[in-house]
Amino acid sequence: MRAAFLLLLLPVTLTANVMAAQAPHVQATTTELIAQYQADRATLDRLWSFPLSAEGATRKQQLQTDWLVALDAVNYAACDARSKVDWHLLRNLVQHDLAAAVIEQQRTEEHAHLIPFAAPLVDLLQAKAHRQEIDTRATAVVLAAAVEAVATARVSLKELATELTPTVAQQVSRQVDDLHRAMQKWVKYRDGYDPQFTWWCSAPWGELDQALTDYSSFLSKDLGGIDPNDPDRLIGHPIGRDALLAELAFERIAYTPEELLAIAEKEYAWCMTERAKAADAMGLEGDWRAAQERVKAAHPEPGGQPHMIAQLAEEAVAFLEARELITIPELAKESWRMEMMTPERQKFSPYFTGGEVISISYPTEGMSQEAKLMTMRGNNYHYSRATVQHELIPGHHLQGYMAERWNPQRSVFYTPFLVEGWALYWEMRLWDLDFPETPEDRIGMLFWRTHRCARIMFSLNFHLGKWSAEECVDFLVENVGHERRNAAAEVRRSIQGGYGPLYQAAYMLGGLQLKALHSDLVGGQGWSERDFHDAVLRENSIPVEYIRAALKGTELPKDFPVSWRFYE
Repeated sequence: MRAAFLLLLLPVTLTANVMAAQAPHVQATTTELIAQYQADRATLDRLWSFPLSAEGATRKQQLQTDWLVALDAVNYAACDARSKVDWHLLRNLVQHDLAAAVIEQQRTEEHAHLIPFAAPLVDLLQAKAHRQEIDTRATAVVLAAAVEAVATARVSLKELATELTPTVAQQVSRQVDDLHRAMQKWVKYRDGYDPQFTWWCSAPWGELDQALTDYSSFLSKDLGGIDPNDPDRLIGHPIGRDALLAELAFERIAYTPEELLAIAEKEYAWCMTERAKAADAMGLEGDWRAAQERVKAAHPEPGGQPHMIAQLAEEAVAFLEARELITIPELAKESWRMEMMTPERQKFSPYFTGGEVISISYPTEGMSQEAKLMTMRGNNYHYSRATVQHELIPGHHLQGYMAERWNPQRSVFYTPFLVEGWALYWEMRLWDLDFPETPEDRIGMLFWRTHRCARIMFSLNFHLGKWSAEECVDFLVENVGHERRNAAAEVRRSIQGGYGPLYQAAYMLGGLQLKALHSDLVGGQGWSERDFHDAVLRENSIPVEYIRAALKGTELPKDFPVSWRFYE
């Protein structure tokens, strides 16, 4: 029985650096390999947890290189269909991690002249990582010298009139902050426990502690022009076309940025036609802006948003079950919850977000009158009716519920093209099934669908270096109909909120992928709606091209090119 599950042979001679702790001829399933890579990566991330270490970067890259060798040595032909998908997913992830590590090291080297005092401090951190003893008297000299080096760096950068873009200034300032925190932990490890260390190093460390704080502020504020008291600033880093192409390949998208922009423009044109139709039905002679203004006024009074969301959630579930569109476990219907979003988070997420917990974006008493009105108008009844099902059932909550129960080993391969694409797909599917009952409902759904098109357009144009952050905000206000505060929050979320460069484009593109797959299997091969949707969820959050291969029973070659052209 055990042998049936041990599908992969990893010869120790080819994978010694990865599998050295295992006995010769140990066999591992792809599930075990995924867990082992995650553990290996996390181990080195903990050991080399400080920035600016060339040795740490090299060690991590060596791990990834070793893993690629190990995966290439797998007896791929002996794998079953699911294991082949897992093998591809893991290899794709390792390749992406390696490429990201190389880019990060290059960026660190490019900015090293802005932190010229870092190397001796990094040496101290590396010595601790190697469990080496230190000479406390010599260490005190290093710390004191670093104080002088920080002061010299400030003077030289000012004298050279170094001009940093806000983006680079922010990046380097954060590196200094990371180095500072690592040094604080390094000091805490010895201070008070080693009397010699405390005697020699307390005074110079006290000076360096303050000097690092001041230098980080100097970089961001004095050189980068970033006002720390401006919470609404927009700072982002366009990654360029080559980097976008690499990210698209990782996400298994066989289109160029320019082709994706053309798709977005075509979908946007469809949305604008439908907006005009809905406005006609409202007696507004095709004026979608006037229609949207009317819809925005239909918001609950303060305190009424949770009740409205609960009602809309029940309505969506009833619609799905009446048409047997998807399996909804009773526990999934029972277990979702609500909480209120903080005013600080609303600067990045102007609309409610969801999953098992739906986080409600709504005004609080301390907000300005303008901010209150913008938030209320942006979270009106018809906008919310279009997105409660996106966030809960059949969207993110049901998706997360199933992901914990089917192929959970694949959670590490999370991709927004499936996660956000699934929820956006349902907005399109429900539109086709006449879920919007009134023209106001259609205006609400079309606002979001137009916004998904706009996300492709503004995010790709920003990363291609064609649009500034401010131009992105203007585009959302003028062409989608956002409140300006909400548009700024959307752009801020896209360019500086911790999301990948393709995250915003993934909604519509992932939805279009699933729509194409639905057309193929339900429309072309006779699958039922329920069987199709249940099957997609059981594959977990992986690129849709791999889900397509799994559901169609496609034999995956070991060299599987990115080739699916899903948009007609």
